[in-house]
Amino acid sequence: MNKIYKQTPLYRFLEYCNYEKTSESPKILDCGAGGSEPPLMLFHAHGYETYGVELDQGQIDKANQCLNLNIIKGDMTQLEFKDATFDFVYSYNSIFHMKKVEIKKALDELKRVLKPGGLLFVNMLSVDDSRCGQGPHLGENQYEQMDDEPVIHSYFEYDEADCEFSDMTFVLKERRIIERIFEGERIKQGFIDYIMRKSD
Repeated sequence: MNKIYKQTPLYRFLEYCNYEKTSESPKILDCGAGGSEPPLMLFHAHGYETYGVELDQGQIDKANQCLNLNIIKGDMTQLEFKDATFDFVYSYNSIFHMKKVEIKKALDELKRVLKPGGLLFVNMLSVDDSRCGQGPHLGENQYEQMDDEPVIHSYFEYDEADCEFSDMTFVLKERRIIERIFEGERIKQGFIDYIMRKSD
């Protein structure tokens, strides 16, 4: 039985990538690629040539125990790849773990390393999230919050990040609100997903 991955929005991105790919093993980059079940495994299983960058060496070590996915230590605000290297680029549940000024830098880098005509997927936290407003304030809807350790979360209004994609072609945008039980409490998670195409 094939493995089912937790990162369900990436299945939609995979569908778009499969439709758009022009070779049997297109190059894909994951920014924020670590963990014991790295999402790159999904794309590897479908024949993609995978690459990833991750800040945390421990998360890289976990990921590299699975397969050789080419995950290296790196900062998505300063990617060490040449322009137009990848057919597809994504950052899932990662890019919002920094202040908004850094998110802009990261998006510029993700777009830079993407080939013309290639697809970019990113998701942002939305202000619909029940944690928005909690913790030390770092700027407009930006907070330091506690997960396993203190981490930055930046939250966006629905149209707030659209300007960052003004140089790209619209493919898909979705607001997702998920309500679930976490540690005995009902919580609400809010996301805004983007799939955009780099202009030729």
